[in-house]
Amino acid sequence: MHTDGQSALDIDEYSGPQQPDSPSSTMTGGINLQDYATEAAVDAATANINIDPSPLIGDGDRDHSEQSAGEPAGESTREGFNENEDFSKQIGGEEGPHAPHPPTWRHPISSTRTYFEELSGFFGWKFLSWLAIVQCFVSGGAFSLVMALGLPLYKELGIGASRQQLYMSLIMSPWAMKPFIGVASDLFPIMGYNKRYFAVYSILIGLLGCAVLLGLYHSGAVTGAVEEGSDAVQRLADFSVLCFTAVSYEAATLDILGEGKYSELMRLYPESGSSIISFKFGWSLLGSMVTQAYVGPLADGGYFHVLFWLALGLSLAPFYPTLVGWIPEKKRTAEEPGMKNVCCKECCLYDKGSFEEKKAPFVVITLCGLSAPLLAALTTYADLAIGLSVAAVLIVAFTVATYFIFPRTFFWVFLAIVLFQMSWISIGSALGYYYTASEECVPGGPNFDYTYYITVTGIVGSVVNFFAVVLYQNFFSDWRFRPVLILTMVIGSLACMVDLIIIMRWNVAIGIPDKVFFLLGNAVFENMVYIIQSIPMSAIYAKISPPGMESAVFAYTVGIANFCNMVSQLLGSGVIQWSGMVTVGDQCNFEALPYLIVIFQVLVPMLVGVPACFLIPNVLQTENLLDWEKEGWYEDTRREELETSEHGDEDGDDEPAEDSRLESHLL
Repeated sequence: MHTDGQSALDIDEYSGPQQPDSPSSTMTGGINLQDYATEAAVDAATANINIDPSPLIGDGDRDHSEQSAGEPAGESTREGFNENEDFSKQIGGEEGPHAPHPPTWRHPISSTRTYFEELSGFFGWKFLSWLAIVQCFVSGGAFSLVMALGLPLYKELGIGASRQQLYMSLIMSPWAMKPFIGVASDLFPIMGYNKRYFAVYSILIGLLGCAVLLGLYHSGAVTGAVEEGSDAVQRLADFSVLCFTAVSYEAATLDILGEGKYSELMRLYPESGSSIISFKFGWSLLGSMVTQAYVGPLADGGYFHVLFWLALGLSLAPFYPTLVGWIPEKKRTAEEPGMKNVCCKECCLYDKGSFEEKKAPFVVITLCGLSAPLLAALTTYADLAIGLSVAAVLIVAFTVATYFIFPRTFFWVFLAIVLFQMSWISIGSALGYYYTASEECVPGGPNFDYTYYITVTGIVGSVVNFFAVVLYQNFFSDWRFRPVLILTMVIGSLACMVDLIIIMRWNVAIGIPDKVFFLLGNAVFENMVYIIQSIPMSAIYAKISPPGMESAVFAYTVGIANFCNMVSQLLGSGVIQWSGMVTVGDQCNFEALPYLIVIFQVLVPMLVGVPACFLIPNVLQTENLLDWEKEGWYEDTRREELETSEHGDEDGDDEPAEDSRLESHLL
């Protein structure tokens, strides 16, 4: 995948390990989910970020007056059902919801309906609806849109591939800020809520970024900047990077707040498997598929202002559901033990007790989140070599801190995540510039226009991704973590040979046109591998989160993955620059590109990423990776809180049932 701008939902996160650069998967990522979790079709980086994938964990209802004192505490965590009906009857049994059965090709309609009914039993329909809106309209919509524009917009301004990749790394930095965002939301409830108003403020920041873009990119703005000279081009590029980063911040914040919720539930109900991740991927892919349908043609026509109007509307979509509390959480008060009032009348609280209990993890997690934007700014606007040196020191420091603070099993999984991400050195910008180069720049080259490169390959890739999600649920969800990761790592590395074959023109020599070979190779093959790898990685992020610290530790693991992915982007930018490639103008030089593909897209992942898979415990995906009670690393007070909440608030301050689900008290 091309990773010019990347995650990953995404992110991510795109946030499974960064895949080989494949333009067709550019818009399928946040991700992330991160990206995404987990990317925009023109930018491989986008794919990982769009989908920054993570398991959904919501807290259960704690105040249901109908619930008996003897009912298992786990059943009080369901939300989104009629309060006047017995929960177990609504989901078909006394034992609670069963593990979701993945849709199958034999009975697609009935099995799909059963899948969603059982998924709702674990996570609640309101939270699932909120997650779907965020993934479809923000991660797969607005964020994918701005990431997809990284190639055509900066290329039209005459900015080279190396510089463009630095810009995209800075835009992606909010996804690596997830640890800081997660800690801040858990330690500082706003108006009593840990997540609601952090989410609202992030939406307002995203809307501000879109509004400024509309003011900058009126008709003819790009052409005018080019005519005025390099200073005008630089100003326009710098302002656009800030605005794109604002949209990225909205997507990353909403993503991590949702991830904190569902990672908690995923740990409580490991039998739910990877079902919530497939749900998240599906909605993100749907949003990116629709987005890709219009980004390419409008970019070819230079209608950037129209695209920014669309981004504004997409960014606004989750505002109302977020404001009215579709992220289920229990309202916090200053009377709670360890809670301090910071300002006004509970406008902002400080959970001092949680911070004091696990001070060291909080400090490390916070520093991890804050270092990402600072590092990205340093490498983009100061010196790349200094920035990479600082990045190496930070990664070693975080790894050492993790070794001393967390249990050993957690450390080995953490180290595997770092090695996964660092093994994919991104050269996506160079690939994107090569594929879309003019005939004057690359005589006899592919010369793809943006309609084909972003829209056609993106839509095909998204369709393939939908089938890949179903394929995974039916054939790979019962595998152990280790073999599925090794398989996809090997196949993903070999998939990069498609790029090598096209650049060497071997496909033309045997009579296969560039568009056909690229479509069948990158759009189909690499997208499928990306999804099959991202889903288990997302499950790993959730399953290593300790009880009571789900949001913070989940944010830390996803954040360090995005941080390492960002460093791989920066390192790739340096590789492109130091290789002597010329990617803009009429005298282009891509002679070094085949060698970079073989070294950084095939050999390094095979030699580093595959051995790292053996650091992951070889357990089934429906099993917990760590036994936190056996580790004795924390004091679990969840059961007490659940039992207390079953009897309601003794002070009479009852919350509406839909907002009464237990919030994870991070530490």
